[in-house]
Amino acid sequence: MNVLAFAASSSTQSINKKLVRYAASLLEGAQVQLLDLNDYELPLFSVDKEKKLGQPQLAHDFVAKIGACDALIISFAEHNGTYTAAYKNLFDWGSRINKEIYQDKPIVLLATSPGPGGAGKVLEVAVNSIPHFNGDLRASLSIPSFHQNFDPDNNCLSNSALNDELIAAISSLQ
Repeated sequence: MNVLAFAASSSTQSINKKLVRYAASLLEGAQVQLLDLNDYELPLFSVDKEKKLGQPQLAHDFVAKIGACDALIISFAEHNGTYTAAYKNLFDWGSRINKEIYQDKPIVLLATSPGPGGAGKVLEVAVNSIPHFNGDLRASLSIPSFHQNFDPDNNCLSNSALNDELIAAISSLQ
């Protein structure tokens, strides 16, 4: 199985990158490609920019990466209750290339934050949008209080109940 995994964040210190990296490591026998949104930085989307620039190659590359994988794992950072600007912009460009951007791929959606909400608001937004963009949502999971529930020395969840939930979510892709 070829899995594309990424954090919907451009932060180099993203806790969502740590979470998605750990989650992807739970897939035995899978070939995982970890994507970094910083490699897909694009001008701010607008119809005027699209008319002027066309559809940037990086947006085509992003859509092609999704098309080439067998499954997706995305971990969302939450900015003011919704997507980060970096993810939303890339998503907007990509969805202009293919409105069914998730291309019927099985998807596990994750989210985490330092606080007790675990980025639950953005996760809810993402979960509700998946059907409109042809995604096959298999599971979603919010990890609250990341720093209390993640062991940075071993790069894994230290909370056994949350770890079991994550294992179950990731197993839904196989």
